[in-house]
Amino acid sequence: MTTSTPHVAVIGGGICGLAIAHRLARAGTRVTVLEGSDQLGGLGTFFPSGNRWVERFYHCVMPTDDHLLALLDELGLRDQVQWRKTTMGMVVGGRHHRFNSPLDLLRFTALRLHDRIRFGVVSVLLRRLGRGSSTDLDSLRTEDWLRGLYGDVIWEQLLGPMFGAKFGAAFGDVPALYLWQRLGRESNVATRGYPRGGYKTVIDALRASIEAAGGTVRTSAPVQRLRSTSERSFVTLPGDEVIEADQVVSTVSLPLLRQLADADLTPHLPALNLRYQGVVTALFFLRRPLTGHYWTPVLRSGTEFDGVVEMSALAGTEAYDGRHLVYVMRYTDRESELYRGETGDIATRWTRQLLDLFGDLTEQDIDEVRVFKAPFVEPVYPLGFLEDRPPMVVGGTSLLLATTAHVYPDVTSWNSSVKLAGTVTDRIAETLRSKEIPEHVS
Repeated sequence: MTTSTPHVAVIGGGICGLAIAHRLARAGTRVTVLEGSDQLGGLGTFFPSGNRWVERFYHCVMPTDDHLLALLDELGLRDQVQWRKTTMGMVVGGRHHRFNSPLDLLRFTALRLHDRIRFGVVSVLLRRLGRGSSTDLDSLRTEDWLRGLYGDVIWEQLLGPMFGAKFGAAFGDVPALYLWQRLGRESNVATRGYPRGGYKTVIDALRASIEAAGGTVRTSAPVQRLRSTSERSFVTLPGDEVIEADQVVSTVSLPLLRQLADADLTPHLPALNLRYQGVVTALFFLRRPLTGHYWTPVLRSGTEFDGVVEMSALAGTEAYDGRHLVYVMRYTDRESELYRGETGDIATRWTRQLLDLFGDLTEQDIDEVRVFKAPFVEPVYPLGFLEDRPPMVVGGTSLLLATTAHVYPDVTSWNSSVKLAGTVTDRIAETLRSKEIPEHVS
């Protein structure tokens, strides 16, 4: 029997989809990436500003990002990561604090002295206190865990609002395992990295690698319909173009996938009804630095945004034509009034709020403001999600899933996406090795 090279179609051109295609193409598999928008990158997409390309949403590389760093090594980009020591600030009730050292904590007047001491002691021990059974933390509410360790005052005045910025009012119900994993990746004072030339260099290198190995990368190719049987999958594009593949990998969110699936495929998909948090982000290009802190949570200070990331504290100003770049953001449901608001109105309000928050900042210091939104950033994980995670392989089909819901309990990041890509690639290779693919004649 004659055979042809197996063909895998990847839906979604974000970092996970591109990493999957990169690994498959290098292994000799015929692969096609289908990205619905006109740009690759997913949450790592860009826009032109001056003579540069700038990320719509902030990203950084952590020293613990082993999977991402290994991918950068494969692409010849690992040495292009610039590492810098970064610091953290904190704004509570409009008052600004440094939040990096034991001395900073002692001066942190937003908490009473004995609460500051308790906060410091517990924080030092927290990673150790969380060791043990992942299942235990997976079934324990974050609020119950942190209230028990830190006490009611610290939870209500600091931790609830600070970590709740990620998941909104539902944060207290998120499994404690998620927060424990996040603490393993981040710290208040940390060395962080940023690729020289920005994240577009990574996306461009992945595309070049895929295409050099014979793969196909298509943008502006939105999937209209997906049909999948145990033997073949069929992806319909605009103009009734149909791409046939031995296997399909979907990296899009589960709600979006349900919209693409045909009537026969839908019953096979995970029945989970996960809520997703979106994000609204404003980028301020400033003519002067803001604070020098990379990350500053903003709590109870009269702003709609609840975090400030001074990206130029990490990436420098050369990446932004000599300007200082500040991201401010709010994670929110895509149906919220804020998310559905006009970007121009958001820019106006948030500019005023930023000026009020940083009293020495003037309108003349602001060179440009841009607002971007993303509807599906991360699921709001329910308790016991370790057992309820959707399977990677959709039974009765030739469809595999590689979504943000599949990275749990890892923090959603480029690193966890690349890790997931490796798992999916191994599974595909195993499946393709187990059967001969008959040659199809068109």
